[in-house]
Amino acid sequence: QVPLVESGGDLVQPGGTLTLSCAASGSTSDIYTLSWYRQAPGKEREFVAIVSFTNGFTRYADSVKGRFTISRGHGEKTATLQMTGLKGEDSGVYYCKAPDGHTEWWGQGTQVTVSS
Repeated sequence: QVPLVESGGDLVQPGGTLTLSCAASGSTSDIYTLSWYRQAPGKEREFVAIVSFTNGFTRYADSVKGRFTISRGHGEKTATLQMTGLKGEDSGVYYCKAPDGHTEWWGQGTQVTVSS
């Protein structure tokens, strides 16, 4: 079991900034990456960003490059997603994912709404 908890979702104005956090607990020894996905109403879940705990590599969806930054924690399997220059199309439920070689573990999600 690898419980994942996301936090930080909120209502923000366009152009605003928001930081999300993901914390993995339980059997995390085989967790080497944490990634963020998001899902808007009526749309499929899409990849946002990923960070590796082995080398710190990061990768982003084209839609968020230059605006979002994913960072890894130290000593714990955590990840933050700093979002800047938020747009309406960034709205949705943001989920954290942690694969361990057997299972893809998902959090319950945190709501981000970008609206004026």
